[in-house]
Amino acid sequence: MGFLSKLFGNKNQAIIDSLLSGAKIIDVRTPQEFKQGNIDASINIPLDKLKTSIGKLKRMNTAYVVCCASGIRSAQAASILKSNGITEVINGGSWHKIDRLV
Repeated sequence: MGFLSKLFGNKNQAIIDSLLSGAKIIDVRTPQEFKQGNIDASINIPLDKLKTSIGKLKRMNTAYVVCCASGIRSAQAASILKSNGITEVINGGSWHKIDRLV
């Protein structure tokens, strides 16, 4: 285990554990990007529409793993969710990475 893994934990394992515990995957790419490929059972909520979905996501009462094409938009999405009271959120980064994990 490397220094950063020791310091911050194993993010891949945290993603796997969260998904095994029932977390939902939110893909924040555009609908066009999502149609080109996605993770089965992921929910497509484009980043620019995320704030309008906060109430619905809170009512789902679950943890979330957010993803996008590279990890930039998913980092923004995780920040938006956390700042709106949804604390069980993991920035999964690229949807390809999560797809390989599941």
